[in-house]
This record gives sequence, structure tokens and C-alpha cells, in this order.
Amino acid sequence: MDEHPSSISEDGDMSNIMENSNGKEITTEESSVIEPFVGMEFESEEAAKVFYDAYATHLGFIMRVDAFRRSMRDGKVVWRRLVCNKEGFRKLRPRRSENRKPRAITREGCKAMIVVKKEKTGKWVATRFVKDHNHPLVAIPSNGRRSVLLSQTPDEKDVKIRELTAELQRERKRSAAYQEQLDIVLRDMEDHSHRLSRNIEDIVQSVREIESKRMILYFAMRKFEWNLLILLMEMFSLFVLFALLL
Repeated sequence: MDEHPSSISEDGDMSNIMENSNGKEITTEESSVIEPFVGMEFESEEAAKVFYDAYATHLGFIMRVDAFRRSMRDGKVVWRRLVCNKEGFRKLRPRRSENRKPRAITREGCKAMIVVKKEKTGKWVATRFVKDHNHPLVAIPSNGRRSVLLSQTPDEKDVKIRELTAELQRERKRSAAYQEQLDIVLRDMEDHSHRLSRNIEDIVQSVREIESKRMILYFAMRKFEWNLLILLMEMFSLFVLFALLL
């Protein structure tokens, strides 16, 4: 009974991978590599990249790191698609100069790919594998291709997304600072408005009190004038009476 292969480590070590019913061993003149299959496990996303890159080297095509998906919970990559560099078609763009030599066509709509997904266990599992290419494969000797860890050559899309994410975070911090300053100004304006409102109420109350006192003073003056008039009339009456007696 065939055994399932153990997970591939991040350094690309495939020494523990054995041939099974899901995948077969591909042998070249120099070495051999296991063909990917659905259900194949990897210790990490990086391990999946290293493995598929080695597989691509043995078969004679170049791997390209393609689309990905992030977790809605923590924003980490949980799904990745690795494709042949001839996947898709180049977008037609107007030439800037007629004298400029047109670039060679490198994309031919190749469908070959592997899709890996991070499971709850933390391991990455191949969920889709397309083997066939629509173009000839040219095997490259292992010593004829520069060996560079994929972790040191990140996908340009990832780099752009990280740059945009960092810029977005900076803009959010700047926006938060502006919002904080605006809140302070609004609070100061609100406090000033409350103080002004209280001052206006105090002034209105003072005017009402003055008006009330003015009315009291007015009636007091009228009463004084009336009493004075009565006193003068009484004095005049006494003067007349005294004159008659004389």
C-alpha cells in the first residue's frame, strides 16, 4: 500500500516525499521531483512556492506568483495561486515610438497552475492542480538557473499592495490626527457657545431687572409728585384762610 507524502518543509526538502496514488515521481537525467496533486500538504506558503518553483525548473517552465486572498479576520494571506509565466495574455498598449522594437510575446494563455490554501491546522494544502501547458517546455539544468529564495524576490503585486497598505495606514493616522484636532476645535466652539449663551441670558435678566426697577422708580416718582401737589394745595388753603382772618 502506497504511503501519503509528508508535508514539504520551507526549505523545499522533498526527501521524505514518496510516490503514491495521487502523485507520481518525475525523473530527469539529473534528479527527480514529485508531481503536484490535489491534497498535497506544505508546511507554509513559502514551502509551496519553493516546491512548485523546483517542479517548474525540472519540467522546463518558469513559475510566476499570481493571485492571492487575505483573511477577513487578520489580513494574512490564506490562498495563493502559482502559475506558469506564460499564463494570460499581455494587454495591448499603444506604442510610444514607431522606432521602438516591439517586446517579444511571453504570455500565451497557458492554464498550468497550482492553487494552495491555508487550513485551520496551519498547513497549506493544494486544492487545484492543472498540469498541461499549451507551449513547449524547455528543461533547464539545475546549475544553469540562478538559485534565489522566493522569499527574497516577492511578487510585485504583493510589494505594491504592501506599499499601498502602508500608505493607507499613514493616511488613516493623518486623518485621525485631523479628526482629533477638529474635535478639539468643535468642543472649544461648543464651550464658547455655551458661555456666550449664558452671558446673553445674564444680560437679558439684568435688563429685565433694570426695567422692573425703572417701573418701580417711575411709580414712586408719580406718587411723590401727587403727594407734593396735595401738600401744596393744603398750604395754599391755609394761606387763604389766614388771609381772611386778618
